[in-house]
Amino acid sequence: MAELKTAPATVASKAHDPSPAVMGTYARLNILFERGEGSWLITEDGERYLDFGSGVAVNALGHAHPHLIDALKAQAEKLWHTSNLYRISQQERLAERLCAATFADKVFFCNSGAEACEGVIKATRRYHYVNGDPQRWRIITFEGAFHGRTLATLSAAGNPKHLEGFGVPADGFDHLPFADHDAVEAAISPETAAIMIEPVQGEGGVRIIPPQCLQGLRELCDRHGLLLILDEVQTGVGRTGTFFAHEQSGITPDLMAVAKGVGGGFPLGAILASEEAASGLQPGTHGSTFGGNPLAMAVGNAVLDIVLQPEFLEDVCRKSGLLRQRLAEIEDQFSDLVAEVRIAGLLCGLKLQDDVAPSDLIAAAADERLLTVGAGDNVVRILPSLNVSEDEISDGLARLQRSFSRLRENTL
Repeated sequence: MAELKTAPATVASKAHDPSPAVMGTYARLNILFERGEGSWLITEDGERYLDFGSGVAVNALGHAHPHLIDALKAQAEKLWHTSNLYRISQQERLAERLCAATFADKVFFCNSGAEACEGVIKATRRYHYVNGDPQRWRIITFEGAFHGRTLATLSAAGNPKHLEGFGVPADGFDHLPFADHDAVEAAISPETAAIMIEPVQGEGGVRIIPPQCLQGLRELCDRHGLLLILDEVQTGVGRTGTFFAHEQSGITPDLMAVAKGVGGGFPLGAILASEEAASGLQPGTHGSTFGGNPLAMAVGNAVLDIVLQPEFLEDVCRKSGLLRQRLAEIEDQFSDLVAEVRIAGLLCGLKLQDDVAPSDLIAAAADERLLTVGAGDNVVRILPSLNVSEDEISDGLARLQRSFSRLRENTL
C-alpha cells in the first residue's frame, strides 16, 4: 500500500476566478490548464494533474497524442470544410472502416453524442413511416439514462432534474424501470417503434446492463418488429475492452449512437445503422453543416488506426483487471465511505455511501492532483485514457487512496 502523503490543501483555489463573460452552466473546479501530455494535464504554473476523467471519456488516447496531432496538422494544411454538398474522401474512408468493424452498413456523421442520439430517434421514426407504419413512433427508454442535452434527448431520458424549467417534454418516450424485462414487454404497444438503451449507464452511475438483458431486448425487438437502438456514446471505441460494449453480449443493434472516444478529443459523432434501419433517411430528411468535415474525419481515422489493433483492446482488458483489483482493495479499506465498485473495462464507478457527497471526493482528489468525474446514483467515475500506463494506474489509485483518507479525516 502506498505511503500516505498529504498534498497542499485547496490546490484549485490558486487559479483566477472564471470569467463572468462565460455563461454559468457548469459548476467548474477553479483550475485552468495550459497543456496536456498523455494522461497528464498541466496548469500555467506547472502543476501536473493525473487525468482520470479524460474529458468525460472523450480523450481515449490521452492528450496531445502524436499520431492524432500529425493527422490533424496534415489535414489542416489542406482543407477544413466544404459542407456535405460534395464528397469527402476521409469521410468515406472512416465510414467504410466503421462498417467493416461493426454491424453497420451505413454511417451518418455529426459533431456530438446528443446529435447522434437525436439522429437515431429521427431515423427510427422515419423507418416506420416509409415502411407504412407511421403510427409507430414511440420509443421505450429507461430510468437513469442520459442521451444528451437537446430537448428531445432530455425527454428521451426523462430525468426530472434535467427537464425542469424547459416546458412540456417532447412526447414519444415511455420511461421504464432499469433492467425490468417484464415491464418492457408489457409496455410494447402498436405505437412502439423501438427500444433505446445504453449498455452501461455512464451518467446514470456506471450501471451495467447484464448481457442476458440485452439479449432479451434483442429478442423482443425481433418478435415485435421493433428497432433496437444502442447509445454507445460513452461505452464505445474500446472503453469497455471491446470496440463496442454490446459485442460482449453477442447481439447487434439496428441503430447506434457514437461519439466521445471516436474523435479522441476532436468533436465527432456518428449514427451507425443497418441497411434496413437507415432506409428512412433519404436526401433532405436529415443533415449537418459541420458533420463529417475533413478535420474531424482525419482525427477519427487516426483514432481507429490505434484502437482497432487487436493488442490495443487486449491491453485495455488487462489494465481493467488491474484497476478492478486495486479498487476492490480501496473498497475494503474505506468501506465506511465506499458502498460498491462498478467497472466495465476502463469505465469505473465508485458508488459512495449515502452520507458521502461525490463533490467532496472530487474536490479531495483534485487536491491530490487527480481528476475524476461525478455521475448519478451517488457515484464518482474513474475514466483514464485507454493508453494509460500501469505506473499511472498505480499512481492514480494511490492518489485516490489519499483522497479517501482526507474525506475520512474530515468526517471524524
